[in-house]
Amino acid sequence: MTSLSRARARPAAPRMAPVAAVRTLLRAALLVAGAVAMPVFAAPFELGAAPSRYELASKPGDRVGQVLDLQNMGNATTDLTLRTLDWTYTAEGQIGYHDELLPGSCRPWVTLERRSLKLGPMEKRRFRFQIDVPPDAPRQECRFMIAIEGVEPAYQALVREQGLNLRLPVSGRIAVAVYVAVGGAAPRLVLESAGMREQQGRRQPVVVVRNDGDAHGRLSGSLDARGADGRQQEWLAEGTPVMPGQTRQLLLSPRPEEGLVPKPLPLPVRTTGLLDWEEGSFRVEAEFR
Repeated sequence: MTSLSRARARPAAPRMAPVAAVRTLLRAALLVAGAVAMPVFAAPFELGAAPSRYELASKPGDRVGQVLDLQNMGNATTDLTLRTLDWTYTAEGQIGYHDELLPGSCRPWVTLERRSLKLGPMEKRRFRFQIDVPPDAPRQECRFMIAIEGVEPAYQALVREQGLNLRLPVSGRIAVAVYVAVGGAAPRLVLESAGMREQQGRRQPVVVVRNDGDAHGRLSGSLDARGADGRQQEWLAEGTPVMPGQTRQLLLSPRPEEGLVPKPLPLPVRTTGLLDWEEGSFRVEAEFR
């Protein structure tokens, strides 16, 4: 039996990114289709970026200025380029990056301080950008990525194909998401159900969440879970975004203990607790079979 109810609404969480630095370590990856790769010696593309995303609010006609903190985490000078990208996120959790302007893109509103940057070993630098929201902008959520990419290839891959040696440059990238809620745009999440679903080739506990609003939303919080053998765990809700108009299955995963992945609880599993979102909470009492 499953009981899902909405608890008394809480004040909306601030739509600003955390102040604390979030380091993102990125190493370039090589994808070569239809070819046999020879041994590769990789030089790391290492960059720290903080915050990891921006969640902002604005009114039509406003100018919103922000700062991105960058640090070269490596021991060699790094040349970087900076640009904006459009992006999409599917209900299945697949992200797509787009150089071209998508319909309704707000990237023309964005001004970057510069398009290139050189960072010495372990050097830190502040990078500024601003969003000029048009006075006639409708209520909406403006979304784009700031892509920070290596100018020089992160490494060269030597490929032998048909007797030819081809050098294929591969560059590293960090993409920082920026969300701007214009004119009061906000999520409106609905918790439809909870149960076991086929996810990633195996049955896993999920909650099904629909977003009837006009801005993305995220779940947080946890559930107390008790398995058929009496063992207990704390299940955390997947915190990836639910875009406007989407219905998504979000995984419930046990909290790791001392860096170890806990063993799955035997079914049936009874759960209770609160799952939070930007403008409220859902009380969950569910049995997973």
